[in-house]
Amino acid sequence: QVQLVESGGGLVQPGGSLRLSCVVSGTTFSVYGMGWYRQAPGKQRELVAEITSGGTTTYADSVKGRFTISRDNAKNALYLQMNSLKPEDTAVYYCKISILRDLNIWGQGTQVTVSS
Repeated sequence: QVQLVESGGGLVQPGGSLRLSCVVSGTTFSVYGMGWYRQAPGKQRELVAEITSGGTTTYADSVKGRFTISRDNAKNALYLQMNSLKPEDTAVYYCKISILRDLNIWGQGTQVTVSS
């Protein structure tokens, strides 16, 4: 069965950086699209960034130019480099793998808090 485990979250000051990781097990990682989503208190889960099996990336306007999504197929890992963090980036960040268009598997989430 497919499992995703995120790590790398924490507390950081505005303007700081964090690197999130997601390790996938139980499937052939390289053939699936992957993404990072986040959910802040009282808000719906939203797309942060996606990357296709071919390496094409998509970013939310709110993070474009600050965040970078990447994947390492040899390590079955997905990454999100977050720079110039803002308080509004505070949320639980989730890793997602797209098995089918309407079948997604999610990680447990990792908390990112940006505060002085």
